[in-house]
Amino acid sequence: MGAQVEHVDAVVVGSGFGASVSAYRLAEAGRSVVVLERGRAYPPGSFARNPYEMSRAFWEPKDELFGLFDIRSFRKLEGIVSAGLGGGSLIYANVLLRKDERWFVHDSPLPGGGYENWPIGRSDLDRHYDAVEAMMTPSPNPYPDLPKSKALRDAAVSLGMPSFAPPLAVTFAPRPGAAPQPKQMIEEPAYGNIHGATRLTCRLCGECDIGCNEGSKNTLDHNYLSAAAAKGADIRTLAEVYGIVPLPGGGYEVRYRQYGTEAEADGKRSRTETRITCDQLLLGAGTFGTTALLLRNRANLPALGRALGSRFSGNGDLITFCMDATSTSEAGQIRFIDPTYGPVITTAIRQPDGVDEAGRGRGYYVQEAGFPEFANWLIETSQVTSSLKTAAAVVRQMVGNRLSGRNESTISAEVAKLVGQGRLTSSSLPLLGMGRDTPDGRMTIRDGELDIEWTTATSAAYFDAMRSTMKEITETLGGTFRDNPLWWTKRVITVHPLGGSPMGRHVHEGVVDNWNESFGHPDLFVVDGSAVPGPVGPNPSLTIAAMADRAIEHILEKPRTKRRAPAVPAEPEVEVAPVVDPVPGRSMEFTEKMKGYIALGAADSMTGWRTGRRLSQRFMFKLTITAPDVERFVSTEDHTAVAEGYVACDLLGGELPVQRGWANLFVDTDQARTREMRYRLWFSDISGTPYTMYGFKTVRDDPGLDIWSDTSTLYIRIMKGHVPPGENGADDGTVQAIAAGMLRILPQDFARQLTTFRGAGRGPLASIGRFGMFFGKSVADAYLPPAPPHETAGAPEGAAR
Repeated sequence: MGAQVEHVDAVVVGSGFGASVSAYRLAEAGRSVVVLERGRAYPPGSFARNPYEMSRAFWEPKDELFGLFDIRSFRKLEGIVSAGLGGGSLIYANVLLRKDERWFVHDSPLPGGGYENWPIGRSDLDRHYDAVEAMMTPSPNPYPDLPKSKALRDAAVSLGMPSFAPPLAVTFAPRPGAAPQPKQMIEEPAYGNIHGATRLTCRLCGECDIGCNEGSKNTLDHNYLSAAAAKGADIRTLAEVYGIVPLPGGGYEVRYRQYGTEAEADGKRSRTETRITCDQLLLGAGTFGTTALLLRNRANLPALGRALGSRFSGNGDLITFCMDATSTSEAGQIRFIDPTYGPVITTAIRQPDGVDEAGRGRGYYVQEAGFPEFANWLIETSQVTSSLKTAAAVVRQMVGNRLSGRNESTISAEVAKLVGQGRLTSSSLPLLGMGRDTPDGRMTIRDGELDIEWTTATSAAYFDAMRSTMKEITETLGGTFRDNPLWWTKRVITVHPLGGSPMGRHVHEGVVDNWNESFGHPDLFVVDGSAVPGPVGPNPSLTIAAMADRAIEHILEKPRTKRRAPAVPAEPEVEVAPVVDPVPGRSMEFTEKMKGYIALGAADSMTGWRTGRRLSQRFMFKLTITAPDVERFVSTEDHTAVAEGYVACDLLGGELPVQRGWANLFVDTDQARTREMRYRLWFSDISGTPYTMYGFKTVRDDPGLDIWSDTSTLYIRIMKGHVPPGENGADDGTVQAIAAGMLRILPQDFARQLTTFRGAGRGPLASIGRFGMFFGKSVADAYLPPAPPHETAGAPEGAAR
């Protein structure tokens, strides 16, 4: 009997823009909803500010870090995303802009082949944009005279570029219709607040990107998630999903790891493996999270299209710096920019795209990007040479006063010099660009970790044009242009990763259709930035939320399939002979490593190898093969040894331990002078689904020198479940394979293998020698012609008999 597990109408993975919208709309419609968010909740006042808190504010569970910032490094870019209730809204810069109507491109060629295609347009999203804005209540910056806002506007006017104040999801006034005023209590909405904490209006501190401790930001936990919880949604934090398994009758089993409770201290967190089933599964874990989850569970989701992992884009993100601006104001004073005063972004410049009437190339936006007030101190004190010179001059003056006997007890002016004028920070401005870069990146799992193959080279013209605009802005402000140091190696930092599970017009183009539903797996939806088939251009949050709102509306319009809570089938107990302990003095072992390629859906090993090689779908194992009793191993017909170690396959989630393994070496077959070396390995993929690898080497003398290829080539099949040895197993092909391929021993690995032979007991060489005799005889029997029979008839008289 299977165990009854918790069942709900919908499981929502993640709590970012797409996930939060989905949770609220479904709960509002009366569906039972569970939200699984890997990070913790962050009520106002809980975001890190001091050095100790910041040291723990990063996400890396294997190192006992369960903080807000998840920082990734790939081949040609860095990515910054968040882990917390509210997803990316906790650290984004509040900008809610709609995607330009003409930027929903069709058949826009990509350098490596294929096209950027948007199966939906602006008209499909406009009323959903309206719905999201009604909940998020964005408004332009109500303080137009902020120095940094005015600086970018003035530069735009000088360059003949249009600028505007974008809508910001920030609460500046205590209630709708009231005048903006900092640090006032915000009127609570009818649905309440999930944190039960007081929120205050924006105090213009520039801390938007590191978490708003006032609660001024209209982050998703303060609106959509609070509203979803009020409608009955069950929101669970510190719950990281790792497994997805389709159920036979429809729906999905979701497997997640619960990292204790909010109250537990990091470093002492309990970890519980938990399962839940649902009729509909909505993935909103972000571009990195959702795509990696699907890639790791691809064996469980075989109908996913080959577009999985494609169309990655950084939304054209690039950050540069206008340093030490010196241009004067109209009053003749040195310009004071003060980038820390005000929301992080308040002003934007839009450069048109080639698809626009007056544009050329790829369009982009440039926005000013402020930083927190406390960063001023870090930046100013980092100017070590200047600070030391100033300090030395102040000390000299004070010592001179004492030596001369001059009494000057007031030293305020000297201390003021020590603090400095703060000119560098007050006259500098980060510039953030984003737009229509080329969405030709590829996401894969490599060595069990997410990997992205992406380059600025195919978007070189786009980045050159945007940097040119940023240089012109800097020159207009009388500053010095500085690239992000990573740009020197043609790397960028993206805070807007998109794609990987793209929307498409058909299964050969996308992972999901234009309603965000998987082509091959009904009721599996992708509702975050990974479903976006190309760059949004402006800040993408609003578009992601609107796409999710549209998808959920479509779900709610369809006839509802109501399923009962299914019983999760218990893994059948497979009865096999227990592992025999090594016999003292008579055991022998060696280590073997084989590498190759497999392909899902392939039944033939050679076909699977060719396809897997083309797609770089690797499979390998490293095994320690032990004969517990060499004499028994040699004398029995099946020549069974114990195989222990691991398999590694990114299609199945990375490095996976072998739970039980058999190696049958040089087993006789029905064919004359043909023997097989058979391997059977039980393991489970990253989701916990059991699999069996069965492989064989055919040892037979064919024309040519084939002894090396025979003994170094393993033809394998991967089957679901732990298939036991024997005729009813997979040896005869009666169990259907989900994948097939071929492995080989590389010459260098074979050379190392020869050094791994170990015997046991007082005479270890005897065990090795006995195995060596068996090995040599088996090879000779297969490859050397049989000795001619002794002819005794007609022998000369007196010959020996």
